[in-house]
Amino acid sequence: MDSKHPGNVVLYGYYRSSCSARLRIALAVKGIGYKAEFVNIKDGFHLQPDYIAINASRTVPTLYLGETKVTQSVAALELLEEAFPNSTPLLPPPSNPIGRAQVRTMVNIIADDIQPPTNMKVLKRIGKLQQDTAQWARDFMGEGFRAYEEVLTETAGTCSYGDQITLADTALVPAVWNAERYGLDLTPYPNIVKVYKHLSTLPEIKTSHWQAQPDCPEELR
Repeated sequence: MDSKHPGNVVLYGYYRSSCSARLRIALAVKGIGYKAEFVNIKDGFHLQPDYIAINASRTVPTLYLGETKVTQSVAALELLEEAFPNSTPLLPPPSNPIGRAQVRTMVNIIADDIQPPTNMKVLKRIGKLQQDTAQWARDFMGEGFRAYEEVLTETAGTCSYGDQITLADTALVPAVWNAERYGLDLTPYPNIVKVYKHLSTLPEIKTSHWQAQPDCPEELR
């Protein structure tokens, strides 16, 4: 596939969804045009039959490439990497398997250790148990960021892996947005802060920010 002529690329997402943001960032960096479909998970649109028919997990994002759909963000990131080989790579080259494994490790710290216990569905259930949902989120984010920070001591340049943006950064940036939302103190993670400050200057990150999305309510912009 040619990244300048992507065909029917459609992203179902939500402005606040960190998983959706991963794909927005990757698509922006790769220069892949796409159609955005907005799924308001706050109002339960992801639970409507029409969307369940698209994504049985009842989550966002869903990525379509033509007739092919992927309903998990990390798998969708990998698909973009493989389906658009002429676009900006977000993994080190195959000749560097250790580097690729390190990038994937950082992606999975975010996707497996941080995101699941801090997503909206889980936080709603925690709230029903009369627990402090913000503290719950901060605790899990802090644990994951400590692990990510440790990997960065070996891999970081201006980005998570050297000086080129990778899949790790597409996962890290939305995680930091969520951390800021829940008031997590980032002082213990100086490498994350350094990398995030650099990434925040990139136009692809700015255009992918949750506040820049068409479905973000005007009062939150």
